[in-house]
Amino acid sequence: MIKEIINLISLWALPAIILIILSVAILRKVPVYEAFIEGAKDGVKVSLNIIPYLVAIIVAISMLRASGMVEALAGCFGGFLSKVHIPADILPLAIVRSLSGSAALGVFSDIISNNDVNSYTSKLAAIMLGSSETTFYVLTVYFGAVGIKKYRFALLTGLSADLIGIIMAVIVARFFFA
Repeated sequence: MIKEIINLISLWALPAIILIILSVAILRKVPVYEAFIEGAKDGVKVSLNIIPYLVAIIVAISMLRASGMVEALAGCFGGFLSKVHIPADILPLAIVRSLSGSAALGVFSDIISNNDVNSYTSKLAAIMLGSSETTFYVLTVYFGAVGIKKYRFALLTGLSADLIGIIMAVIVARFFFA
């Protein structure tokens, strides 16, 4: 019974929100269509402004993956990772996650396809994927959209948060699944 109620609420939530927004706008005598058009124009301007940043990060990620740099780093740190009981398959995900969500999903898919879904490695990868952010993508897109050029401290904070997220993912995975 509760499941049906939740499904009904989720089905009608978005149309209800749109209807409420339109109703309030009409009551306040806001020219809804004109405001929508102006917002769409601003959205197109923002999209055009961030395209160079997106292209730059996509090229950088492609170069890293195609050059074999991620796999080489995994090979270099494999011995250390095995000493601390972290599968070497996880390192490419830890590296790529800060760069791109879609690249991280690709690496995650590789991990899942090479390991059993219920393996420790797969579970650790799933926790890691959910506990970190695409720091470089966020800085590139959002800071680029508003024209912020000096983001050194935001980068340091984001990478620190990513590192803490990765460490906590390992701790949580070892606590629950090892």
